[in-house]
Amino acid sequence: MTSNNNIPTKFPNLKPRGPGGEALLAAERAKTTFDVNALSKFMYSQEWLDKMNSVLQIIENEPAFDKTSRYYQSRPDKIATGLWKDKRMAELAVEHNWDDQDSQIANFLYDQSTPFSLHYGMFIPTLKSQTTDEQKKLFLERALKHEIIGCYAQTELGHGSNVQGLETTATYIPETNEFELHSPTLTSAKWWIGGLGKAANHAIVMARLITDGKDLGPHPFCVQIRSLEDHTPLPGITVGDIGPKFGFNAVDNGFIMFDHYRIPHVAFLAKYSQVKPGSGEYSKPPNAKLSYGTMVFVRANIVMGVRYALAKATTIAIRYSTIRQQFVDAASPKKWDNKVIETPVLDYTMQQYRLLPIIASAYACFFTGREMYRLYELNQSEMQKGNFGLLADLHASSSGLKSLTTTMAVESLEECRRACGGHGYSLFSGLGQFYQDYLPNATWEGDNYILTQQTARYLLKTFRNVLAGKAEPSEHNQTITYLTQYLENPKAKCPASKPDDFLNAELILSAFGFRAAYGIAKVAEQIDRHGRSWNSMLVEIRNISKAHCQFMLVRNFLVTLQNDPELAKPENKSMLTILKTMSYLFALHNMEKELSEFLLSEYLSPEQSAMLKEQVVSLLDKVRPEAVGLVDAFALPDYYLHSALGRYDGRVYESMTQMAEAEPLNHTRVVAGYEEYIKPFVHKGKNLAISKEEASSKL
Repeated sequence: MTSNNNIPTKFPNLKPRGPGGEALLAAERAKTTFDVNALSKFMYSQEWLDKMNSVLQIIENEPAFDKTSRYYQSRPDKIATGLWKDKRMAELAVEHNWDDQDSQIANFLYDQSTPFSLHYGMFIPTLKSQTTDEQKKLFLERALKHEIIGCYAQTELGHGSNVQGLETTATYIPETNEFELHSPTLTSAKWWIGGLGKAANHAIVMARLITDGKDLGPHPFCVQIRSLEDHTPLPGITVGDIGPKFGFNAVDNGFIMFDHYRIPHVAFLAKYSQVKPGSGEYSKPPNAKLSYGTMVFVRANIVMGVRYALAKATTIAIRYSTIRQQFVDAASPKKWDNKVIETPVLDYTMQQYRLLPIIASAYACFFTGREMYRLYELNQSEMQKGNFGLLADLHASSSGLKSLTTTMAVESLEECRRACGGHGYSLFSGLGQFYQDYLPNATWEGDNYILTQQTARYLLKTFRNVLAGKAEPSEHNQTITYLTQYLENPKAKCPASKPDDFLNAELILSAFGFRAAYGIAKVAEQIDRHGRSWNSMLVEIRNISKAHCQFMLVRNFLVTLQNDPELAKPENKSMLTILKTMSYLFALHNMEKELSEFLLSEYLSPEQSAMLKEQVVSLLDKVRPEAVGLVDAFALPDYYLHSALGRYDGRVYESMTQMAEAEPLNHTRVVAGYEEYIKPFVHKGKNLAISKEEASSKL
């Protein structure tokens, strides 16, 4: 007798109840008043879109880039497939003559960090920016050829945000011209290091430089940690994987400890500071702020990454919300082919209130991310001339923006998942694992609450300078501008007298600038005049960083729409119109969320607050017909989304059932363990039932 236990479960060949997702999405797209492709081109450029389509055609046909098993894999499987993808990625770059942008696009579309991610994201950039010509030949050239695979080991078991508190030491030994790396305590173990667990054979190690008996604080070293012959850890090194995490489990985050481990003098990355061979004499960097430029660039990338995160989440949630139908609205029944149907959930105002402002946030992060890149390039150019005047404002703003936007993203991803109802809880939605994997953004590159203190210190220092007449407003420093305006008129009031008055860029910017300046002035007063400690003011300090960065997001959105020459072209009039509507929705929705601060500053009155709320709901009505077009403009292919709910063609329910069929548990008719754990109970009950029948027959 042949067993049929391995026959997979299949759904019957039935269609979903009509109207189907394809028809519903087509109807939504017909409502769009602007050119979706033109908006995509404006955000990305036609060259980038062409590159994406070219790369997509290649990787969709590569087994190493296949995503179909992603939601069913164990952690070892994730690591193994990630390594396979990383190897094939390097091969494809050679086969197709990809440049850096092509490779970045391939990684973007794959949309899952892998063991080599930190090799590209931190190891190579550090070697590019902090090495001498000799070190570039020794380390960078080999890293670019994948002859060595690296990671970036900074965070320790006991220290993360407080880099100055790192415990790992690197003591210079003049007799042998070496450094001795040592982990003196358990908490000095490097921890959370992506790629270190199993993949890397080298690491950039941040360790406290000790020379001539002086502790000079953390400095970077390029350190070999595993054999290049058989990949085993070198003597004096304890290294491994830290174990499963809440998410991000396709990356082998690791730990490492050093036991008086000797490394050559050339391992000390010496572009900015040097240790003289033999004597150990230390030469400090020409400017302590040089490293800030790199941090600004990394944080600008994070802000732009928030745009992609919000774009992905809203694309899935908006498309599904137009297809998912629940209940009949008795006051305004929805009809299709003259038949009453259930209402698409996006027609409900509450669903619009939850989702449409998140689309606006994605566009806001695009404009601010683009502006941060521009300011970064401007600052780099100015620093080459010896002008560091832009750096403090840019560094402070980038710190606060990283904190604010990643917090926005975490909250918004969860809101989008919940807005998908029960199916949002399924990994097939494309939102569950994505949320888990995105969460580290709130703590890496600086904990979000710690970063707000960097921003606040700058804001308070600038306020004191403005107050003392030591700072003049400038085109590139809006902080000084809004602080000056506030000090000139600290009793200013909002001029709005009706809801439509809030649809005014100048009024909006004045409101956000006044609110930020008021908060800064009050914190300065508490610290400078009333002697409050920094620690006692941390809640208010977080608030002024948030207020400043919301001002920046709003300003970058509004001002770009006024000044961008591409948007001023007559053929882009409809695009500019919808973007203005989105800018107002973003600004006013944030004003509504932060209403207590606008009221506390007395810039808004209670009556104006009611007008503001009315205008937000009115904007939802304007955006609703454009919603699908706005997310389509993000141009995110189905391969990238990997979501049953967010498919471009709307075949939601067909996709959900197909993905369920692929579940490994459904590839056997009877579950493993039936014989041992289920059958004994069932047969015991069956035997008991027979015994009762026999007993009854004897009565």
